[in-house]
Amino acid sequence: MSQVTTHQLAVPILAHDEQVTELSLRRPTVAEVRSIKALPYKIDKNEDVSLDMDVAAKYIAVCAGIPASSVNQLDLVDLNKLAWAVAGFFMTAASVTLVA
Repeated sequence: MSQVTTHQLAVPILAHDEQVTELSLRRPTVAEVRSIKALPYKIDKNEDVSLDMDVAAKYIAVCAGIPASSVNQLDLVDLNKLAWAVAGFFMTAASVTLVA
């Protein structure tokens, strides 16, 4: 099943010539992950997790269906919230329905 999360933006942006006040992020597909060729986070030698903002921004554009130029308009609080939401898709399994 597809997982989608909706985020109310602190500051509206323009996407596709329209003002946007919320973004819905869907779980990326394996093909999209292979195309981007990176995860939106890094794990250091101490196993601390940090965001890779360049990669996270690519996922935000793809998963929210907005141009990269619209991602650049995001307020920092919105960018941070959306980037962690994208990373969260990689930390939990998608819900599946098993067929017997």
